[in-house]
Amino acid sequence: MSDMVNDGNTSFVLPRGATGFFWPKEGPLPETDLRAFRAALYAAARVAGGMVGEVEEQAYPRTFHTATVVGSAGESIVLCHAHHPWIAFAQARRDGYGEEFLAPPPWAQVFTDACFVVLSGEQLATPLCEVDTSVLGPGEWREVRCHGITTLGGVLFNAWD
Repeated sequence: MSDMVNDGNTSFVLPRGATGFFWPKEGPLPETDLRAFRAALYAAARVAGGMVGEVEEQAYPRTFHTATVVGSAGESIVLCHAHHPWIAFAQARRDGYGEEFLAPPPWAQVFTDACFVVLSGEQLATPLCEVDTSVLGPGEWREVRCHGITTLGGVLFNAWD
């Protein structure tokens, strides 16, 4: 399974756009290929012996797309960051997350095969003090403090306004 997820042994470096905030003078943020996410989602559902449920595209202020895969093991919530090809799994649909992430299911390898990075629940629970946050600007730090965010997952999968 170590080839499926970033094992967290190296410090996670937040790139520009990780929080969804940007300065217009710096240009637009990158966008995750929604078609590639959908294709990987359907492939994952086939591997899981199930089907794709609802797919909700990212809408301001959320930083992620949300989808469900319904398989023999029940429903899985799949999160896909809107600006970087990161995949996470959660127990429930929410507008923002902190530490509510799950371990990737066995079929998550499909996303890795499709050039996404599957993040583990443990990695997403990493305290911000252990993450390279040097790219975050004063406005982003204000949002982190205002929303009481303390983890990597909370920074990546948020709905700050």
